[in-house]
Amino acid sequence: MRLTVRVIEARNIPAMDLNGFSDPYVRLQLGKQRSRTKVVKKSLSPSWEEEFIFKVDDLSEELVVSVLDEDKYFNDDFVGYIKVPISRIFDAHNKSLGNVWFSLQPKNKKSKHKECGELLLNISFSHNTSFMELNSMNDLLRKPSDVTIESPSTSFSATSNTPSPVRVEDVEKPCAQKSLAGRIAQMFNKNSDAATSKGVVDSLESPLVSDDNCEDQSSSDSFEQVMKIMEFRDQEGGIPSNLPGGLLVDQMYVIAPQHLNSLLFSPDSSFYKSWVEEQGTTELQMRPWKFENGGDSVRRVLTYVKAATRLVKASRTIEDQTYLKADGKAFAVFSSVSTPDIIYGSTFKVELLHCITPGPELSSGEQSSHLVISWRMNFLQSTMMKGMIENGARGGLKDTFDEYANLLSQSVKPVDSKDMGLNKEHILASLQAEPQSDWKLAMQYFANFTLVSSIFMGSYVLLHMWLAAPSPIQGLEFVGLDLPDSIGEFIFCGVLVLQGQRVLESISRFMQARKQKGSDHGIKAQGDGWLLTVALINGSTLAAVDSSGFCDPYVVFTCNGKTRTSSIRFQQSDPQWNEIFEFDAMDEPPSVLDVEVYDFDGPFNEATSLGHAEINFVKSNISDLADVWVPLQGKLALACQSKLHLRIFLNNTKGNNMVRNYLSKMEKEVGKKINLRSPQTNSAFQKLFGLPPEEFLINDFTCHLKRKMPLQGRLFLSARIIGFHANLFGHKTRFFFLWEDIEDIQILTPSLSSMGSPVMAITLRKGRGMDAKHGAKIQDEEGRLKFYFQSFVSYNVANRTIMALWKARSLSPEQKVQIVEEESEAKSLQSEESGAFLGLEDVTMSEVYSTVLPVPLHFFMELFAGGELDRTVMEKSGCLNYSCSPWDSENPDVYERQIYYRFDKSVSRYRGEVTSTQQKSRMSNGNGWLVEEVLTLHGVPLGDYFNLHLRYQNEDTTSKPGCSVHVFAGIAWLKSTRHVKRITKNIIENLEERLKVMFSIVEKEFAKR
Repeated sequence: MRLTVRVIEARNIPAMDLNGFSDPYVRLQLGKQRSRTKVVKKSLSPSWEEEFIFKVDDLSEELVVSVLDEDKYFNDDFVGYIKVPISRIFDAHNKSLGNVWFSLQPKNKKSKHKECGELLLNISFSHNTSFMELNSMNDLLRKPSDVTIESPSTSFSATSNTPSPVRVEDVEKPCAQKSLAGRIAQMFNKNSDAATSKGVVDSLESPLVSDDNCEDQSSSDSFEQVMKIMEFRDQEGGIPSNLPGGLLVDQMYVIAPQHLNSLLFSPDSSFYKSWVEEQGTTELQMRPWKFENGGDSVRRVLTYVKAATRLVKASRTIEDQTYLKADGKAFAVFSSVSTPDIIYGSTFKVELLHCITPGPELSSGEQSSHLVISWRMNFLQSTMMKGMIENGARGGLKDTFDEYANLLSQSVKPVDSKDMGLNKEHILASLQAEPQSDWKLAMQYFANFTLVSSIFMGSYVLLHMWLAAPSPIQGLEFVGLDLPDSIGEFIFCGVLVLQGQRVLESISRFMQARKQKGSDHGIKAQGDGWLLTVALINGSTLAAVDSSGFCDPYVVFTCNGKTRTSSIRFQQSDPQWNEIFEFDAMDEPPSVLDVEVYDFDGPFNEATSLGHAEINFVKSNISDLADVWVPLQGKLALACQSKLHLRIFLNNTKGNNMVRNYLSKMEKEVGKKINLRSPQTNSAFQKLFGLPPEEFLINDFTCHLKRKMPLQGRLFLSARIIGFHANLFGHKTRFFFLWEDIEDIQILTPSLSSMGSPVMAITLRKGRGMDAKHGAKIQDEEGRLKFYFQSFVSYNVANRTIMALWKARSLSPEQKVQIVEEESEAKSLQSEESGAFLGLEDVTMSEVYSTVLPVPLHFFMELFAGGELDRTVMEKSGCLNYSCSPWDSENPDVYERQIYYRFDKSVSRYRGEVTSTQQKSRMSNGNGWLVEEVLTLHGVPLGDYFNLHLRYQNEDTTSKPGCSVHVFAGIAWLKSTRHVKRITKNIIENLEERLKVMFSIVEKEFAKR
């Protein structure tokens, strides 16, 4: 019998290390059989999800499961253990305990920790039934006919249309005799067929009793059959993430994924034989692929003698390969390589992960595949030589897989970057925004119960009028006026009127939808540099928020402060856009693309967000974004499993000069020459932090990371990230975060704890940089991470470089006002002849608010003076980051200033930005002031379609102390849209409420004085 133990996870593990965490792993022992899991770093609730199989000879034995904390320099700390009698499992229902939480017990009564946490295990006896499952799977894949699958020792054939036991046709007797289960079956069963069948099944399923001397036989047909069975199985999981050791191969090839998988892992592959000969490997023994764990996984074992190198002699190597995923499109193979004969070989294993995923379709029409091979070291025992072993393995693997990639390139053509560029143009040219036909749109608006019932009721009334005779005039009726004569007639007339109103609204909405235009689709990018192109294909299962069961979605893309907005798709939950958006050229590669899906309901109303997503270019390979489905986040999106289909391309039009130009610009900010790093240095920097190829190193500094204890390392700076790396006696600390994640940088004065060095305190925005949490000193009450760096070798240079790179990514409000001023001068908003605003006389102005305030006129005009009252009123009325320029005299008695602020969430759901130009002058009667303003909205839907014009007439009152204020408003439309009335109504209503709030604050401030 075999005992299957699945180690799932643990919780409430006590902290055994000084950093407040533990490095737990699980050790299992049954008799003389021992196994252990991998080590989970810095976790008190680790998850393993590993499975182990033990051979059971005695039901009186106990399974001992211990949890330990790995210690790199001393003996591992004992956390707790449990003992499970095998007889308890054997007597359980279905011989399985299921998923059970076990409380860990301390080693003895003197242990420091009495509460040792809990461990979740699944323990069960597994019987040899996977071969029958394999046959039943073949029955599903094939027609009722004989099926043959070759094993290491025998060849079976089974008939799918009979429930009888498996029939054995040809069995190699020498191999079957050596199987312990086969000999026992022959001793106690006179039926040789049944006995041999039992022995063969056991030898097939259990590696503990199979014979290694039997000749392994495998064919290409059996491998293809195993792949078909794996593809047929329902595999919900995705491709596993790369191993943390780094990437050994990252290349795209002109070949279909399934063909590349066969080339690399098929037993009859000519490539593998060539690779073995190239490496000088001898005594290769390759077992065939076979199902294990009840058919859940496919595994094979390779044994060979690896050729000697300069440091290591020729050694026997065991490589265990397991398919983690094989769905016909994507493949993942996990390999565990052990070399027990070399020095310290029993203390570690080298683990490799081969991932094959589909690449983008090439311009030639051929398929492409993306091959990524990553690695890591799994130390089974603690050793002082850990750092030396890992460094030696890293160097050896790099050289080995460089040769591997070169040999593979001779068999399969790698994808050329030129082909990728042509592929982009080919894909974008094939996208055409499909205009929605009037008939289809009419069906969406009119194919409903309201219209059908209205037509039926109207037809019924007309038919009644034609059949019925005129009724005599009675009551208050007169000729031409026929009133309802009963309550029933009155109710019916009311229902008919309401139905007619709904039909008219549907017709009106349909006519407006026909006129709807407007998106950033087709707007070409300007300039040279990093060009970002986003193709919005379609959406899937967007949340329905309207009573009709549909939504009116549109998508807003934001990158580096610039936005692109798609068109609005009406009455659709699975919209089709096929629109292309280009962002103007950027000097540095973008870090993040924010995607937000809205249901349109006016620029100020509480519009519903249908979901959002963030695409991080630093953590993603741009080739993988060429065709991607992006899952949306948010309550509505998660409930409906909403997704967007995007195609994203990022190109550098300046080539290598882009990096030089960027460094030249940074040199002016820093005041010190910045050297261009070599390709080897940039490549090492990219591999260190797992960055894409376009990332380049600007500078790096030696410093200390301040946590509980200072940790010496190096701070790396690039155009998009700031990263830290330290390696202290083999213990690595590595993290990075984006410049956009930084909210504030403060310089703390030197102190004794900082060893007399200034401390640079970097505060991240709330919820950002959580991947770097282990490097933060504290996390404040608002959830913001704070990092402290000190003891810079060149503090002044480091400070100037960090501040310059941070400012390049985030402009302050004052800088935005300065930009607005420069743009306003270039556009000449003021007409030289009249001094009035350009186009103001063309806007129809109507009075939206008027009042008499019990405050003097001179006090009220402080609202436009840029002083304390101006700032207080604007901030209390929901304007953030308010900034204004001083009044400048443009003409005699005419003054002008620029204003910038952001809306608070209470004012606008989208928190858009406002840039405005104000102009004030004396009224003709000399009894007051005239203030005129033009506002431009940024970051709100359709905000670039109009400008808002305001006019304040402020005069002294003669009847009583105070001043009268009249506010006029008008909207200048720059583009046509079907939402003119909705937007106008929305703006006027919100403007009236905002003016009331502002003027009430003015009264309160005057009362305080």
